[in-house]
Amino acid sequence: MNHSIKMPTRDGVIEAAGKLAAILPPTPLLPVEINGTRCWVKAENLQPIGAFKIRGAWHRLSSLTDAERAAGVVAVSSGNHAQGVAWAGKRLGIATTIVMPHDAPQVKLDATRALGAEVVLYQRPGEDRDEVAAELIAERGGTLVHAFGDPWVIEGQGSAGIEIAQQLGREPSRIVACCGGGGLTAGLALACPEAAIVPVEPEGWDMVGQALAAGEIVRAADNAPTTICDALQPLATTQLNLDVLTGRSDPGVAVTDDEVRAAQRFAFTTLHLVVEPGGAAALAAALAGKVTLDENTVIMITGGNVDPHQFAQTISTGSRN
Repeated sequence: MNHSIKMPTRDGVIEAAGKLAAILPPTPLLPVEINGTRCWVKAENLQPIGAFKIRGAWHRLSSLTDAERAAGVVAVSSGNHAQGVAWAGKRLGIATTIVMPHDAPQVKLDATRALGAEVVLYQRPGEDRDEVAAELIAERGGTLVHAFGDPWVIEGQGSAGIEIAQQLGREPSRIVACCGGGGLTAGLALACPEAAIVPVEPEGWDMVGQALAAGEIVRAADNAPTTICDALQPLATTQLNLDVLTGRSDPGVAVTDDEVRAAQRFAFTTLHLVVEPGGAAALAAALAGKVTLDENTVIMITGGNVDPHQFAQTISTGSRN
């Protein structure tokens, strides 16, 4: 990556938080009781694009030079980062091209196009999305806005941690976060240096957890299981994310599809929130007793861009997709 010389910093996170506060209200920090313990939920599903990804996208695109803005940006995403980049690009007048999997949820494809982005589809599995993006940039120019391995994106995602500390009036003891490539967890680690950071990933897709355990990048297996968490399926984290998280996070927790569905139902019935599968992973780990909770624990709900038919089935049947 051409920006690998920059390391994300806490000062950068604080700068990003100021930028976000200037354009968006903080998302609610809601009290919740789980297995007898009162703790907190950060409802990032209530962002304008329905996910926390708006944070990193805004910080990244608003940090571009005039020449970079004129050349446009390219991003790779299954949907939420796509919408974040498209939303920021629309507000800043920057052309956005998003490489998305052909099987991304239609609701995410439609929303990304509605924000004015050009969508380029790739086959999953089969095609390497990063190669598709690199070819587009080679042909057209533009800046790659990586979904998690970008220092500005990491800083932007960490702005949620600054908000949390302001809302709590103190730093949380622990932040339990849904984890794909590790952009949010890395940002939170910078934002809240005293807090334990707990990444939660789908079973078989715990590439951040496995990388932390191994001390090096681990790629997803060719026969990795299917997961309903479409937003949490990167093939590997990046060295940048691993460097930030090493020494700041335990290997993490993996959750099953059934645990995620149970969390979606809990969020709907108890918190009155619509949460997509990938956005419910951290809550799933808490409900399943896989993480320690106390009164200063914050659980990230990261997205609410659900397929309406699947969501209706999940909350009504309790057992199926």
